[in-house]
Amino acid sequence: MSGNSFWKNNKIIIIANTIIVFILWIIGALYEIDCEFLFYEIAFVIIIAVVTCVLNHKKLTGIRRNTWQPANTDEDEKWEKIREKEDFFALWAHQIKTPIAAMRLLLQNEEIDPGECRQELFRIESYVEMALNYLRFEGMSGDLLLEKCQLEGMVKQVVKKYSTIFIRQHLTVELENLEGNILTDEKWFCFVLEQILSNALKYTKTGGVKIFARDTGDAREIVIRDTGMGIRSEDLPRVFEKGYTGYNGRMDKKASGLGLYLCKGVCDKLGHKISIQSEENKGTDVIITIYQDGLKNSDLTKM
Repeated sequence: MSGNSFWKNNKIIIIANTIIVFILWIIGALYEIDCEFLFYEIAFVIIIAVVTCVLNHKKLTGIRRNTWQPANTDEDEKWEKIREKEDFFALWAHQIKTPIAAMRLLLQNEEIDPGECRQELFRIESYVEMALNYLRFEGMSGDLLLEKCQLEGMVKQVVKKYSTIFIRQHLTVELENLEGNILTDEKWFCFVLEQILSNALKYTKTGGVKIFARDTGDAREIVIRDTGMGIRSEDLPRVFEKGYTGYNGRMDKKASGLGLYLCKGVCDKLGHKISIQSEENKGTDVIITIYQDGLKNSDLTKM
């Protein structure tokens, strides 16, 4: 019985990680990757999957043990969170199928393009990382480490992670006025930057991305500006809604509507503000506003 419940609680996570291990094994065989390196890589994925499954199972089992109690607001909130988690992973599973299918097609070609394979593998890894961060997101208030962080160092770290995509798509990247420190949590702030940069690269075909900071009184704004296709005015009010992809997402068929939803949630808990300005066919500005002196403890537990 407990085995069945463990499978039900973690079905999507187990299937997704099994697919990832299978893909890694295929890539290792095709490119004759050193067996020891491949073993450690696969072992790392399996360990992360096992830990995630155990924690997720304990959390869900603990909630279900209390179902005999009379219905109240707390119970309703718990079940709402469970439904939200199910919705998220349903969207996530649909989304991760795209790079997996692309990888399968690439591996069927007589002449395999290593660059294309690496790009699709990078997307799969990014989606797995997103899922892990979503599982941590619920309890992130106890995981925050607010401190003065070097802005330029964090931005360069994220840009370096996406450097191969910049090169492959022939896009430029420009960094400006990023000196100084900001009050934030480095891990979660970098996660937000990664999601925004990933979106910018997804919808920018020519030109590039510019990341810069500007001071506005008691706050500092970090702007991620791209020269992509922009966002329709009717879509702008809903871009932070879970699962909302808008016109661009429906046309491109690569959007999940999860990235910006998580960015908004993380920024709310960090006491930051995130907003978007965009004009169709001209580009998009994503603006993260950091209030250096106005951070309150209540800001860290919002949402």
